[in-house]
Amino acid sequence: MLKHCYVFSVSALLVFAGWANGQSTEPDSARKQLEKIAVIDQKVMVPMRDGVRLCTDIYRPKTDQKVPVIFSRTPYNFNGWRDGEESTRTYQRAMEAVKRGYAYVVQNERGRYFSEGKWDILGTPLTDAADSFTWMAEQDWCNGRIGTLGCSSTAEWQMAAASLDHPAHAAMVPQGFGAGVGRVGPFFEQGNWYRGGAVQMLFIAWLYGVQNDQVRPMFPPDATQEELIRNSRYFDLAPERPSVDWSEALKHLPVQDIIKNVNGPIGIYEKIIRRKPNDPDWYKGGLYHDDMPFHVPSFWFVSWFDVASSPNLALFNHVRNKAADQEVRDNQYLVIAPTLHCGFTRSSEQTMVGELNVGDARFNHDELVYGWFDAKLKKDNAPVEMPRVRYYTMGSNRWQTSETWPPAGIEMTPFYLNSDGSANTLNGDGKLSRKLSGKTDHPDKFEYDPHDPVTSYGGNVCCTGNAIKAGSYDQRTLELRDDILVYTTEPLREGVEVSGFIEATLYVSSDAKDTDFTVKLIDVYPDGRAFNLDETIQRVRYREGYDKEVFMKPGQVYKLEISPMSTSNYFAKGHSIRIEVSSSNFPRFARNLNTGGNNFDEAKGVIARNQVHHSEKYPSQIRLPIATGQK
Repeated sequence: MLKHCYVFSVSALLVFAGWANGQSTEPDSARKQLEKIAVIDQKVMVPMRDGVRLCTDIYRPKTDQKVPVIFSRTPYNFNGWRDGEESTRTYQRAMEAVKRGYAYVVQNERGRYFSEGKWDILGTPLTDAADSFTWMAEQDWCNGRIGTLGCSSTAEWQMAAASLDHPAHAAMVPQGFGAGVGRVGPFFEQGNWYRGGAVQMLFIAWLYGVQNDQVRPMFPPDATQEELIRNSRYFDLAPERPSVDWSEALKHLPVQDIIKNVNGPIGIYEKIIRRKPNDPDWYKGGLYHDDMPFHVPSFWFVSWFDVASSPNLALFNHVRNKAADQEVRDNQYLVIAPTLHCGFTRSSEQTMVGELNVGDARFNHDELVYGWFDAKLKKDNAPVEMPRVRYYTMGSNRWQTSETWPPAGIEMTPFYLNSDGSANTLNGDGKLSRKLSGKTDHPDKFEYDPHDPVTSYGGNVCCTGNAIKAGSYDQRTLELRDDILVYTTEPLREGVEVSGFIEATLYVSSDAKDTDFTVKLIDVYPDGRAFNLDETIQRVRYREGYDKEVFMKPGQVYKLEISPMSTSNYFAKGHSIRIEVSSSNFPRFARNLNTGGNNFDEAKGVIARNQVHHSEKYPSQIRLPIATGQK
């Protein structure tokens, strides 16, 4: 599994099209092609203010003119002498940048591979980013303007770096950047570690493959550049870890021992898994929080089936509305594609996300990115001629544009949960209606057993290896479980476009001190197929805020505001809108063991007997952002 997860994440850095037209993709051949047009300077050890040196490879045009820089910083291995996908792609990215008149600079985070120091998630970008920018800007081949670029782990450090107001950091293109967002608006995800206070398990599999063991080999600090280049041909500190069946490994309890149980590296996971959502340590590292300034023109890329589309979009809105500088606010642009994590260059005439065909979702990715950089790095922050927001609406399968997100003309429309108390399973009596339930409460009841959780089937996720298939899949088989409540509208008489943030309020009770409630948004086709669009979760103990824990009392009904979802989907005539409500979505989210304990250090859970209430007094509902005047 690890190799799958590692290669997926590394390939997410950015893949430029057009390289392999008849050309060899072997690293040695790719390097020879690059040598014809570029000055190559590898294993440059760039000094940080504390004396640590970061390993940096530089590819720049053969010219006496000063050029702008496209800078990518990463925890992944980009050794140009290593056979494999990422070695070739490093040269591909460098080739594309150099051909367009840019220096391409790629650097390992501190503590990764040839870079010195101790690694932590996101490293220390508030110092390392500033020192790297200053070093590059002072080189005699640099025009003093730097753009940062990357997806996933090469994007996530950029937002905190944008708070520095470094004069050389002139533009950025963050893609699939959710793990760099700490707190923004209602989202306290702390770098995708949490959703609604529940741990997102993707980082367990990811850290198995990425975190350093507390014992690791290092090159001596006085090693010369020549020695590092020579030795990089032989070895590069990249460990070969055994593959893991994460579909089984993630089931292990207690959660804090999952990596240990597969004989993985002993590192930072055991420390982070113990943090609560508002732990002070989340505010000491490289995460961006909404009380920080933001100073950089940005071109954001978000995916509908990524792990963090909602907080990503909330951050875009935050910067547009709250950045202190009007010029910065006016230079924020956004693309939302119907793809998986970092899949922006993988659209086709028949783009598939899991089992769902979303049509021809292709767009001119490379031209958009380099058009942005040309304006900001070559033309001194010139204006760009493109829509503020470019988003893809599934169902109608078309690109649309808007000045804002959500688009203008959206009305938040409540749909209420209704039943006679038997919404369990696809065959129950649960309905989703514009009308409130009556005065009498007919709560829907189910038992949630953390040792028999609802299995994640598809979803907005990445990096979990074989544990979850990302994307959209027919949910009907799963909906036969008695611990899933199913609420569905009547078939629509007219098509409805839902574009924006989806909010949900549930009135719940339980005989447990604490439990979770999950919500999933689904497009039901006339033939019965039920395709998931987004999902979310809320841990009840955090219903009053993530800075406190308030436990439940038996027999008491609590109002629960669910962490928002996002989508743009056209529910065509004859389709139905459905939501599922349950208490688990595993291993997408860690199971709540229902004890009221720490959860991370517990091996045994208890069954929670949970209820969802709906009546005039308890108006459980989902609020959909419906585009007005559209059919």
